[in-house]
Amino acid sequence: MPDGFLTSEEYDEQAHRLYDDGDYDGALEMLKEGLSLYPHAVELCVGLGYARLAREEYAWARRAFERAMVLDPGHEDALVGMGETLLRLGHRAEALRLFRRVEAMGFEDDLELMLTMGRALYRDALYTQARDAFARAVAARPDSAEAVASLGYALHRLGDEVGAGRQIRRSLRLDPDLHEARIYLGHLLYDRGDWEGALREFERVPPVEHWDALAVWRILELKRALWHMEQGDARLAPWEERLQALEAMDDPIDRLLAEVESAAGYDGWSGIVDPSQLELFDGRGAEATAVHQIRTLDGQVHRGSWLDIVRQMRDAAGFHHESVSAFMRRMAERWHEQHGVELPFKDPEVFLRAAVEYRLMILEDGPA
Repeated sequence: MPDGFLTSEEYDEQAHRLYDDGDYDGALEMLKEGLSLYPHAVELCVGLGYARLAREEYAWARRAFERAMVLDPGHEDALVGMGETLLRLGHRAEALRLFRRVEAMGFEDDLELMLTMGRALYRDALYTQARDAFARAVAARPDSAEAVASLGYALHRLGDEVGAGRQIRRSLRLDPDLHEARIYLGHLLYDRGDWEGALREFERVPPVEHWDALAVWRILELKRALWHMEQGDARLAPWEERLQALEAMDDPIDRLLAEVESAAGYDGWSGIVDPSQLELFDGRGAEATAVHQIRTLDGQVHRGSWLDIVRQMRDAAGFHHESVSAFMRRMAERWHEQHGVELPFKDPEVFLRAAVEYRLMILEDGPA
């Protein structure tokens, strides 16, 4: 072999570094180049499968893992990768069988494998199985803050709030800088009504380390409510800047929808609709300006058009600076965290009717 070629192990190591840096395209190219030279290198096949999986190329990921399993039928990483891929493709029974096989092979004490399986199960809403996988990871490595926190997340999804809080607090004693766990604890405290505790936990994570827009929204909300801060207060500036940065990282589909809304005359800030374009709203032009009355669960009453009601809710919550669309999105995310419901947030009427349907507020002007 010419001296200029890397070994298969070197290709694998370089691909791992690119993968860990989030450069999945670079990792994929490195692995493909390595496999062109070392077609029987099982580690490169496994790496290729995970790179494909990260790029959500599930059919190609399955093919890569199948190739690895032909080369080494008992390769634990290939089996786990195949199981995760099968979950993404909806083949739960087969995926669970593969995960059980890995554990039966004696890898129950392998922390990384157990966490990988647990996270795959968690993403697929198999919370009981995820809890069991995380519990075994904790049993194997009780000093792993990540494993302990993951167990807490699964317990919360299963409705065990006491157990969830205990495990998440334990993880933070093991690693006070585990920001994801601290933010999760903040949400737990917020949902219990412990506003001061929630704010304390949220604020212990530096703004630049916050990647959860809902948590930043809650920080701003709590500071205004508890500390009576007003718009323009310098103490809010770092959090407002972080929220703007997170909202700027929007999904391309969201941007497209926003452009469509703007073209239809609804820009999210004013909500003004051109009367000549009412036919674009499914013949509901008159309904868009009809008067309705909504009562929130805390007794506040808002009256007016659907758009007027959302504006009143926004202003009552102290978020005058937000656009209507941003406020609806924030409320939808909050209700998802609190109640596990999915609300559409692109249109005021659809948003409010969905909230009424889920009994998050009451419509007092007749049937919804």
